[in-house]
Amino acid sequence: MALIRHPDSGLLIGAGEAIPLNEDDPGLNDSLLDKALEGMILSASGWRGIFAPGGDGESPAGEITPAHRVIVSAGAGVFAEYLKKVWNTEHPVIIVGMDTRPTGGAIADGMIRTFIARGCRVRFAFITAAPEIMAYARSLPEDDGCGNAQGFVYISASHNPVGHNGLKFGLTDGGVLPGKEAGILIDCFRARMAGPGRISEAAAAINRADRTEVEKVYAGATRIKQAACGSYFRFTREVTAGTADKAGQDRLFDAIARSIREHPLGLVIDFNGSARTLSIDREFFASLGIRGFYLNDKPGEIAHRIVPEGESLEPCRRYLEEIHRKDPSVIIGYVPDCDGDRGNLVFWDEGAKQARSLEAQEVFALACVSELAHQVWAGELTYDNRGNAMNKAALAVNDPTSMRIDRIAKAFDVSVFRAEVGEANVVSLARKLREKGYKVRILGEGSAGGNITHPAAVRDPVNTVMALIKLLTLRSVDAKKGLFELWCSLSDKTEVYRPDFSLSDIIASLPAFITTGAYTPEALLRVKTADHGLLKSRYQRVFLREWEARKEFLRSRYGICGWEGAAYTGTEEKRGLADFGEAGRGGLRIIFTNKAGNETAAIWMRGSGTEPVFRIMADTEGPDKRAERDLIEWQRRMVTEADNQAV
Repeated sequence: MALIRHPDSGLLIGAGEAIPLNEDDPGLNDSLLDKALEGMILSASGWRGIFAPGGDGESPAGEITPAHRVIVSAGAGVFAEYLKKVWNTEHPVIIVGMDTRPTGGAIADGMIRTFIARGCRVRFAFITAAPEIMAYARSLPEDDGCGNAQGFVYISASHNPVGHNGLKFGLTDGGVLPGKEAGILIDCFRARMAGPGRISEAAAAINRADRTEVEKVYAGATRIKQAACGSYFRFTREVTAGTADKAGQDRLFDAIARSIREHPLGLVIDFNGSARTLSIDREFFASLGIRGFYLNDKPGEIAHRIVPEGESLEPCRRYLEEIHRKDPSVIIGYVPDCDGDRGNLVFWDEGAKQARSLEAQEVFALACVSELAHQVWAGELTYDNRGNAMNKAALAVNDPTSMRIDRIAKAFDVSVFRAEVGEANVVSLARKLREKGYKVRILGEGSAGGNITHPAAVRDPVNTVMALIKLLTLRSVDAKKGLFELWCSLSDKTEVYRPDFSLSDIIASLPAFITTGAYTPEALLRVKTADHGLLKSRYQRVFLREWEARKEFLRSRYGICGWEGAAYTGTEEKRGLADFGEAGRGGLRIIFTNKAGNETAAIWMRGSGTEPVFRIMADTEGPDKRAERDLIEWQRRMVTEADNQAV
């Protein structure tokens, strides 16, 4: 075989010599290819499937089947043709990178060979975090004499189990392809996979790639990786500071570093063998004087479930407790997913005297408080003498993001707009809002945690942690209020503020909401109804009957007096929904109001675009966990009843 084991990471990568893809291989025929295609989920968020042999989603095997090599080659082929049309060039430059999943090297090798066979020039960044490759692509590097990059392919299945893998495609704007463009690519792929020569075409592309060119790509990987990290480091400074001006960045980072010298700060990172093991994390935080302590920091050392939720945060939480007792300055920890574009947090709770995990919705809320307060602190968001914002500003979030964000936005007098689940949808919505004159500094998917801080176009745990660090370090000096005091003032919580505040104080100041976690058992369903528009129409009948039966109970127990339906498809929100079926495969949200007409709770549903699951959620204002439990159980019963109805 032409895959060798990389000496540092232990992962399989190409070695220059081709692995022939033989049309006569007994493990490759139309039936096996069709079966492999049936297992693929294609969406704007990425193409995903189980690439490990035997269809084992938890397999640590590094090889992929011949059928999956055909899929990989076809994906590379349609993306190469797409770039040629978009950029009007016969030789586009494409950056290829991957996370630390075992099958990444085999997939990368098939794509690299296909790109070369189709006349493309390839830069291989090897193991790279998703925000890193996207920062590198947007920097338009010309460091090897072959011109600016035209696009990138990132090999990852994000938070899916280790045997899964997939592809993300993007141009040079720092994010994945928007929904419309991703749809074009998917249609081209499906058309190619429906053609009679699909196997022979893939075999020809992989087998005819020039060996010398392939060897050059692999030989240059170290240099490309270094260039990618350099671009990412510089871009992260820009994102944190909110300015491309180096002098402005220096002033902010000097202020943060000065505060850390006065009030030492340390953090724990459970890398979980992810792509962030080889990214900028250690260097970036060390540049501010932050001490770091690390778990599972070898590439590919995936020690627990990949999705950074619930039980996956426990090793980091326990390690934080251990380190904090030795060094009380260590108060934050984070765990990224495999591609390193999201990460959720643990922290030292001063009140409880123990470490605890933060819910994804809490993480996003903290980031929003920080970045909105930073805008006020920097003079980018100002108010008249009545407290009305003088700037047109907004937050762009996904539809299951908690209404806690609406309360935070109200304090800062900024608007909230919602899009369907999917990072590409939220990023596209933010771009549309900017075209309408809104300042959109921060956006994201509260249900998944983490944040996207402009000008970044992808979630990034470093940006999330830096949001918390800014809250902790940019403190009030003389007449200038720090970020936390600004938040307390604008949210009418001046009594909460004290000069020696802790992270626990900041978290306690957030609006009180209980929200179902996106990866908890209560949030996940398996539905039989393939037509989700039909499912939602059936659900409407169930809901209307149930509302009549339960409305008095809901009013007396939780103050819920009315409701409104809303559909979310792509970047569009439709309120006052008469037909729930209009939501189609998008999100359906029922928003509950109290006697005064204020929105106080919601239930939500949507089938995942990247996993074979149907997600539901409940969101309730206040600290009463019973309200959320009651609503999520009610939602689960109603969706199940609708799914079980005869067609």
